[in-house]
Amino acid sequence: MPPDEDAFEFIRLISGVNRQIERSLETRLKPAGVSIEHFRVLDALARQNGLPMTELARHVLVDGPTLTKIVDRVITAADVYRAADPGDRRKVLVFLSAKGRKRFESLRALVSEPPAALRTLGREKSQKLKVLLRSVASEV
Repeated sequence: MPPDEDAFEFIRLISGVNRQIERSLETRLKPAGVSIEHFRVLDALARQNGLPMTELARHVLVDGPTLTKIVDRVITAADVYRAADPGDRRKVLVFLSAKGRKRFESLRALVSEPPAALRTLGREKSQKLKVLLRSVASEV
């Protein structure tokens, strides 16, 4: 953990980089009519299809009620669907539809280029940063 006097600067820097990256993603996704959260839902389900809402909320970085609204919009776009968990009919899982998988693949191409904020680091520093951020994220 950074020293106390550096804590605010640490938070400010992380927040600033996050804003830059999100702006870049929004700019790329906007022409396709997809929000960052919509893309994150598709991305999470492309990695592991059939997630419960609580786990999907962690991947999308939102709380439960917000995720419900996002998933409702993504269902309206026919990119995902809900179904009962076959192991526990009381639970609901979210699945990527065939249309959603196609959309995700096309969107993935749009966002595959790293944002300028990361391109300036180069491959080696980017990999180190990824390891550090994973470490920090696992502690949160």
